[in-house]
Amino acid sequence: MLINQVLLKQRIPVIYVLFVALFTSANSYAASASQKNSAFNPAIGLILNGTYVQFSQDPDNYSLPGFPIDMESTPGTSGFSLGESELNISSNIDTDWYGAVTIAMSGDGEFSVENAFIQSTGLGSGFTIKGGRFFSGIGYLNEQHAHTWDFVDTALAYRALLGTQYGDDGVQVRWLAPTDLFTEIGAEWMRGDAFPGAGAKSGHAAWSAFIHLGGDVGISHSWAAGLSYLSTKSTNRETGNTDLFTGTSKIMIASLVWKWAPNGNASNRNFKLQAEYLLSKNDGQFTPAGGIATPYSATPDGWYIQSIYQFKPRWRTGFRHDHLNADSPVSGFTGTVLDDQNHNPVRNSLMLEYSNSEFSRFRLQYSRDESRPNADNQWFLQYIVSMGAHGAHTF
Repeated sequence: MLINQVLLKQRIPVIYVLFVALFTSANSYAASASQKNSAFNPAIGLILNGTYVQFSQDPDNYSLPGFPIDMESTPGTSGFSLGESELNISSNIDTDWYGAVTIAMSGDGEFSVENAFIQSTGLGSGFTIKGGRFFSGIGYLNEQHAHTWDFVDTALAYRALLGTQYGDDGVQVRWLAPTDLFTEIGAEWMRGDAFPGAGAKSGHAAWSAFIHLGGDVGISHSWAAGLSYLSTKSTNRETGNTDLFTGTSKIMIASLVWKWAPNGNASNRNFKLQAEYLLSKNDGQFTPAGGIATPYSATPDGWYIQSIYQFKPRWRTGFRHDHLNADSPVSGFTGTVLDDQNHNPVRNSLMLEYSNSEFSRFRLQYSRDESRPNADNQWFLQYIVSMGAHGAHTF
């Protein structure tokens, strides 16, 4: 009755009121449906990376004496260049699965699938399973994408023993224990084609296991530690000068990270101390270019330690020290990549960084690289910017 009086007083046709009501209801339903559907629409992000680099030694002749490194484990090219840029696409698939893909573009225009995997979201009891191509969960630095590194390049130990970063095709299982202390245990079964493996004819020649621990100390300190083990097999694995290795490579990694932020607030000041030790055990046959296969056994190792200090909002500085020990065979490999030339590779790096926001970063880095007997003074200028959706970084 009241509605009729209002309609008569305002002289508004009833059909108009009904139309408005129906239109509003339809819009409300469409908005609700759109929100539900958007939960499964892919999030798309793009990382752009560019550098200017100056070397005092020719980077094309780079080597690590005593280490048969992967052919892509080089310090880069001189001058201006487009670094590795990434296109990231991720989405919920349904109520129980999540999917993500990362397409990497190198500076010379080559595209590669860096990550492409599905991951469970609803197994329960702390279990997660992942399948596809992904960076292994071993170590601390290995699983991090290049744009999240604290320095322009990775540590020498990762470059020498893991080919910069170990990623492969396979399956991963993780279990998060229901304890006050962060405890995560994981295992992986991989194809085995990635360095330090190669030529995996069986398609399942590598496996790993790891445990990650972490916790808080008061309200200003937190820590994370881990132990990892990786086992791979190689069949005629090539190095840069066509030397070949056939055998097994097993790597153990110990990591420790300590973070400080006053009262847990990292926005103004914070400090991070990070260190990892990598030990490799190689057994098999090594065939120098143009030579004959010779039994080979060695336990090269390496470590790095770095500190990062944000001394005011938007500004950070850092120092990193790298050290390698080749454990070269006593005889039989003079003149090959296994000849350490009585030299242990070391490197010291300093960096200064400005971030206008969490989406842009500009970095100046100097490294005195004594990987080779003749020291290389390296200067880097780098920008990293993020556009679109971008997930949170790990601890």
